[in-house]
Amino acid sequence: MSQKVYHLSHTDLDGYSCQLVTKRCFEDITYYNSNYGVEIRERLEEIISEIEKDSTKDSFILITDLNLSLEDAKFIDQKVKSFGSYVKLQLLDHHKTGFECAQKYDWYYLDNSRSATKITYDYFLEQGCEEIKELENFVEAVNAIDIWLKESELFEFGKVCMRLVSNAREINRIHFKEENSNYIFSLLEEAKEYMNLSTPHIVLDNDIHHLKKRFFLKEEDDTLENLVSQFVVNELSKRAKELEIHYDGYKGILTYQIGNVSIIGNDFLVKNPDYDFFMDINGKGNISLRANDKMDVSKMAKELFDGGGHSNAAGARFESFQDSFKYSEIKEQIQEALTIGENSNG
Repeated sequence: MSQKVYHLSHTDLDGYSCQLVTKRCFEDITYYNSNYGVEIRERLEEIISEIEKDSTKDSFILITDLNLSLEDAKFIDQKVKSFGSYVKLQLLDHHKTGFECAQKYDWYYLDNSRSATKITYDYFLEQGCEEIKELENFVEAVNAIDIWLKESELFEFGKVCMRLVSNAREINRIHFKEENSNYIFSLLEEAKEYMNLSTPHIVLDNDIHHLKKRFFLKEEDDTLENLVSQFVVNELSKRAKELEIHYDGYKGILTYQIGNVSIIGNDFLVKNPDYDFFMDINGKGNISLRANDKMDVSKMAKELFDGGGHSNAAGARFESFQDSFKYSEIKEQIQEALTIGENSNG
């Protein structure tokens, strides 16, 4: 199918499996994922912004495994209509909470008897995408666990796949959207190959650690934590300039919920000696700071956020922090706090 596709889906097994289906149907496709709530609008605005950059190309916005509020449905409906006939919109979902939207908009398809993956599979099979037929058994497994068909022989396999996705937190999807999607797709592609075994759920459960390592392993074997750190640090190093923050003559980078800060922060500073500190903040405003003998981050934590710790490892809480799904807004808040603190100390 030849057109530019923007596929927004949920962040669970059902959501990513919908995208595994469309991955076989389109060549030019960009994936977006969202939890429920305000993040959905952020992702919709992101998609609209991308379409506006090339307003002459036929585009297809596909939303799966997410129910929209009436406000969000109205927003995307009006935006798509403003583009004209070259932008198509389709939503495929199974949550009852979308009933009101489904009654109002013809592009809003709702069927609560099937998982979103099953709906997506059936929809594109009807559209003539024969390539997805090899996913039939996998789709049935996702359907079994997502709508809780305990009697299905595929239920236990689906249960393991559900955990496989929910525990695939090694790559931060805010910083590394494409890499995160590729990681989860890789795990699911490998998982479906177990389905011909006599006890696929047990063998897959035993092999999850090895499947994860296989994705990150490039040269020499190492622990999963170290392999993940190497991957993340390499990606952060490529993007360091856009993550850069400054305080009192020191240069650092800011990450958002990167995870495993002790290992990743230290590895980044070793690989990038021109940076003096590493800062990570989570959605609640909790801050982790790391240094490599070039500055005292405990002093920084104390002066800025009434925190503390050691010279190379400290923590604090940014009490007025406003969480966001846009990294640029997070960085703006932090840099403003650093600048204000620097000026008051001066």
